[in-house]
Amino acid sequence: MMEWSSKYAARAYLDTLQLCNNHKRQYGTWRIQEPGRNEFVSALAAGMKAKLILEVTSRVSLSTIALAAAARYTGGKLVCILPETVLDESKEVINNSGLEDQVEFRTEDPSKLLPYYENIDFFLVDCKDENYTRLLNLVDVNPTRSIVVAKNLGGDGDKKGLGGYLRVKDKKLAVRSLKLPLGKGMQVTRISNNDDSNERHGIRGEYSRKWRKSSWVVKYDEESGEEHIYRVPQVDWFWG
Repeated sequence: MMEWSSKYAARAYLDTLQLCNNHKRQYGTWRIQEPGRNEFVSALAAGMKAKLILEVTSRVSLSTIALAAAARYTGGKLVCILPETVLDESKEVINNSGLEDQVEFRTEDPSKLLPYYENIDFFLVDCKDENYTRLLNLVDVNPTRSIVVAKNLGGDGDKKGLGGYLRVKDKKLAVRSLKLPLGKGMQVTRISNNDDSNERHGIRGEYSRKWRKSSWVVKYDEESGEEHIYRVPQVDWFWG
């Protein structure tokens, strides 16, 4: 199994924090807030050294920036599948973030395009898309190690997340899921060929909503001259 990189995870987390803040300033949505879903997703993808990362989305979002930031550290590529009508504005956002070398845009029908990608390391699906369950069934995950994230489950639990929709060819593979109170609800599923790693960390079924470990980092904002202190959760427990 590929080793977890705490260094990549931490660097991608902080890069994503900065990139997302820059994006919010540029597009007029800036406000100080606790880091959350996007930074966590970036750290996960970078820490596991994901090479092939896929996202199906209606338009480029902060999640796209987060995954592209992770790909910059792993030497991988983010394939972003979105409608052709938003392609130009999406390219502009990524170019302004300096991440154009990490992102490949595709505008075909995702249900027809996904079957062409094999051994996906990291896949992100938005549960706001009514077809998310169908898309999950088309994802060919890397059996050695892979992570699938479902976001926007809904605060009242109205979406079941990954459920039994994810297609795993080998029934002997270890499949572990956890739900986190990030954004509007998130579920993370890890697939691997090692059934012992999660048990060593005490993960059985859904994981506790409390972070196991965390550290504090200080970021200096050159534009405002302010110093911000953030609590950064450690995510290496999930990789094992």
